Amino acid sequence: MTNLACGCPGSQVRTIERTANETAAPTGSIASELRQWPTQLHLVPPSAPYLQNAHLLIAADCVPFAYADFHRDFIKGRVLVNACPKLDDTSPYVDKLAAIIAQNNIQSVTVTIMEVPCCRGMAMFAQKAIQQSGKDVPLEVAVIGIDGTRRS
Repeated sequence: MTNLACGCPGSQVRTIERTANETAAPTGSIASELRQWPTQLHLVPPSAPYLQNAHLLIAADCVPFAYADFHRDFIKGRVLVNACPKLDDTSPYVDKLAAIIAQNNIQSVTVTIMEVPCCRGMAMFAQKAIQQSGKDVPLEVAVIGIDGTRRS
């Protein structure tokens, strides 16, 4: 394990060992559940028609790479926006998410984050945005381990 100068546990280099059974792929291809484009939070306008009456999924950028069933378990039936709470300029996130929620009758918000500390900001942005929107929208936070397993 390499320790970086920044000291963030989420930046530690790790190897995740897998057995052959864990990496065996099912036969046939799996269809994408993505329902819209763009997905980057910075690029999604609050007025996008696909947001109206949507179940909103806010995903930290690393989650789809770590969690193999991301499309099936999270994207299906939801509209996706994604961002990185560590590397992005996050200053507009709460206001933008609040505008999306306030202007579109969002039905629910699901946030997927990694278990690393820097990802917790994404859940906090969603919670603040719901409060700022003045709406009563159910919020669920799903935490994914760096080994790809769902923690909550």
